[in-house]
Amino acid sequence: MCGRFALTATPDQTAAFLGLAELEDFPPRYNIAPTQPVLMAVAGLPQSPGSNLPDRQPMLVRWGLIPAWVKDTRAFPLLFNARSEGATEKASFRTAMRHRRALVPASGFYEWHQSGGKRGQPYWLRPKHGGLVAFAGLIETYAEPGGSEMDTGAILTVNANADIAHIHDRMPVVIHPQDFARWLDCRTLEPRDVAGLLRPAQFDFFEAVPVSDLVNKVANTGPEIQLRGVVGPEPEKARRQKPGADDSQMTLF
Repeated sequence: MCGRFALTATPDQTAAFLGLAELEDFPPRYNIAPTQPVLMAVAGLPQSPGSNLPDRQPMLVRWGLIPAWVKDTRAFPLLFNARSEGATEKASFRTAMRHRRALVPASGFYEWHQSGGKRGQPYWLRPKHGGLVAFAGLIETYAEPGGSEMDTGAILTVNANADIAHIHDRMPVVIHPQDFARWLDCRTLEPRDVAGLLRPAQFDFFEAVPVSDLVNKVANTGPEIQLRGVVGPEPEKARRQKPGADDSQMTLF
């Protein structure tokens, strides 16, 4: 599962990492949650021979994929993650796997460890050597009944590696820069041709930093949510809530 992540790099750093011409200015985002807009990169139109312009383009996508065939979004679950093991066959994702694969830039992500009756301990999981990481994403353009269109997306997940398995059993699929072009090539490569990229990140790629429960609330958006911290015992009458999700973020709109 990946229910929260962050993108704190500058637009120039992000554009250089993804191989984009440029990006509009945006502020650091420390607590990105489902239903919010997220930046993704997709393959653009092929450039003419000799051109030095990038063949990738950015898209602003609502985090929470809605397949084109959905009739009533109110009765459809919020698909902010897609299990990579079945994405090619699952009706909700197979079209996007074939035609609209994307990269999701991030500085890291958050995960929650559950232990008995205690409150979940959040962790900030970031590349051990710093910099940006790209998660495997999928995009679906949903046409609303009134005729307007909305780009929606999900992040692919896989079984967690040894760095993360003690915290949670799932993690986002990481696409490395040398594989960007291959993953984004939906013109000549089918899902079976990129299946080998859907694997856990290598051991020691991420480091886990325990943080306070400030990250639990979507309204907390400052850098303080990434400071080290330990969550104490849960009060007896505390309301139970699924870790990594805020009630307001689990509705489609």
